Amino acid sequence: MSLSYSDKPWIKSYDKGVPATIEVPDYPVHHFLEEAARRVPDHTALIFQGKEVTYAEFNQSADAVAASLAANGFKKGDRAVIYMPNLPQFAIIYYGILKAGGIVIATNPLYTERELQHQLKDCGAETVFVLSRYYPLLKKVQKSGQTRVKRIIVTYIKDYLPGIKSVLYGLLKEKKAGDRIDMEPGDMTLKDFLDLGMRSPKPNVKVVGSDIALLQYTGGTTGLSKGAIGLHSNLVSNALMVSDWIGDWKYGEEALLGAIPFFHSYGMVTAAIFTPSIGGRLIIIPNPRDLTDLLTSINKYKPAYFPGVPAMYVAINNNPDVAAGKYDLRSIRACISGSAPLMVETKRKFEELTGGVLVEGYGLTESHVATHANPLHGKNVAGSIGLPLPSVEAKIMDPVDGDKELPIGAIGELVMRGPTIMQGYWNMPDETANALRDGWLYTGDIARMDEEGYFYIEDRKKDLIIAGGYNIYPREVEEVLATHPAVMEVSVAGVPDAKRGETVKAWIVKRPGFDQVTEEDIIEWSKGELAKYKYPRLVEFRDELPKTTVGKVLKRVLLDEHKKEAAG
Repeated sequence: MSLSYSDKPWIKSYDKGVPATIEVPDYPVHHFLEEAARRVPDHTALIFQGKEVTYAEFNQSADAVAASLAANGFKKGDRAVIYMPNLPQFAIIYYGILKAGGIVIATNPLYTERELQHQLKDCGAETVFVLSRYYPLLKKVQKSGQTRVKRIIVTYIKDYLPGIKSVLYGLLKEKKAGDRIDMEPGDMTLKDFLDLGMRSPKPNVKVVGSDIALLQYTGGTTGLSKGAIGLHSNLVSNALMVSDWIGDWKYGEEALLGAIPFFHSYGMVTAAIFTPSIGGRLIIIPNPRDLTDLLTSINKYKPAYFPGVPAMYVAINNNPDVAAGKYDLRSIRACISGSAPLMVETKRKFEELTGGVLVEGYGLTESHVATHANPLHGKNVAGSIGLPLPSVEAKIMDPVDGDKELPIGAIGELVMRGPTIMQGYWNMPDETANALRDGWLYTGDIARMDEEGYFYIEDRKKDLIIAGGYNIYPREVEEVLATHPAVMEVSVAGVPDAKRGETVKAWIVKRPGFDQVTEEDIIEWSKGELAKYKYPRLVEFRDELPKTTVGKVLKRVLLDEHKKEAAG
């Protein structure tokens, strides 16, 4: 008798103690914070540049945000935007909005005016919390008359810096960094907003698991971003899945590195929600590209968990100070890598440096967020995104019509269902109907599953290269090229070709010391590693690859640049 997806063969591959399913409680996300404030009120909750905030202080400040919102007429179901990078203020405001019964929209600070305007207009928010350096752009969008924004609360980086650092930042860096601004009448500082909340009654609002907590917008790399509707139960269940998957944590005793942007669903769940769920310390990194800050924080605060993206691990692996032993990274026990493919060599070297376990996982904005991961203690399969997490069901469907289930081992579209899956896209019924069918989320990713339940992403449905009639999956080519000693980072895509329709092009960042390696060297080498129709016909060396804020390579940017160059 052959296996089927309904047999859930992945469960047999789970680490010991990981349950097949989880019970989803009917409480809101902020229950985790309130429970930590009750159990470990004096424990450090947030760490930022040496400033420490206890759980009692964290919860009290979040209560003040909620009370001040209510005092300003904010009601259950109203939307509020957080427009800032990773800061203690982000976490405090996030939980405050939820406590007020509100719906959070976390906005990427790197958005252009057009992107910001679209998101604010689409969600209909009247309230925006903003870091001072982004205030001028926000005001410009507000004055366009295209949004409903009427309440702006401004915070400053120095607000949560420790004593002397706050003073020095104000004197030496604030103006240069663009953080010193002139606020317009009617807008409010977060300090004054919190002061009002401290004097105001808590909002009389009941929030349960079935209430909307979040509109999490997709990256918008292929068009206008869409707001994935997330319930409190979606986010709570994902945090519980992650905690069961890790398994060996101790309540109130763990530290986690918060380097992934909290405005991204990955950072929001695995850092800003998961950490309070275990009463842990969240080490906040505002700029993950500031490798000195990241490494110094690991060295000083000893996090056990480091959710990240491959670009972060690659940067650490290639840092000369790490190689020289300047930083102690041995506190790290577990890392789940997401957002982009994790190369085998990256995993090997990082585990060698830290002594921890680095595994590849998978998730989507539409699944809030993680749905698959490799076991942290059991069999780890290179190139696999791992096993569906507890309570997640997954199968492979015909990629053309999506109406035929394919046999195990076959390649098709990955579809999933479970307690974390979004309710749909905000104000987009057609897109919702296309993505959600009979409770199953159609991911747009091409994948397969082996007989042990391990899933493998072959590629994005839209990234498939068809060259001379052959189907080529960019990830396979990337994995092979990444084994070349000169290759530090690589991205592969199909570009127009007069004879083949499309052909394979590789964009490569070379490792230091390999300046003599040429494009022709890479092409000749790859001929011996890949089938004739798969090896790259074009290679371009670059100083860096364009990436999103969470480290995903923007292939669209690379392809646009190629088209412009080809057009002359």
